Amino acid sequence: MTEDARFEDGDERPLRLRAFDVDDLAVISALMQDAVLPGSELRWDRGARRLALLVNRFRWEREARPPERVQAVLVIEGVEAVRSQGVVPGDADTVLSVLSVAFEPGEAPGGEVVMTLAGDGAIAARVEALEVVLKDVTRPYVAPSRKTPRHPD
Repeated sequence: MTEDARFEDGDERPLRLRAFDVDDLAVISALMQDAVLPGSELRWDRGARRLALLVNRFRWEREARPPERVQAVLVIEGVEAVRSQGVVPGDADTVLSVLSVAFEPGEAPGGEVVMTLAGDGAIAARVEALEVVLKDVTRPYVAPSRKTPRHPD
């Protein structure tokens, strides 16, 4: 019988991070690398000006054996517009894989939060100011592949 990992096993708490500048966002980007999600877990609430993604995040912060993932929510606040390339929002059959999350400054303090996806996909959220939240929402679980993602040089 295989048992999922628990926060208590490592005496760890779920991540709750907020980025207000590019240095903070670089930390979130590193933690989001190789996060996967179906297109159906991407939501833009125009009224609340919020873009949210429910992802299965690889736990880069913990060198676990076997490797672990955790469900997390990435929220971009103050969103004025969203555009995408190679993404069909609402498509549960398409799995998106996050490579990076970056900020491209525009008219201060605004700009775009750009998520680069595997396979030439991208999601760009035009924001009035940089505010991104990453929050773990489930307990860690053993990665189904039991492998650490690798990236050829």
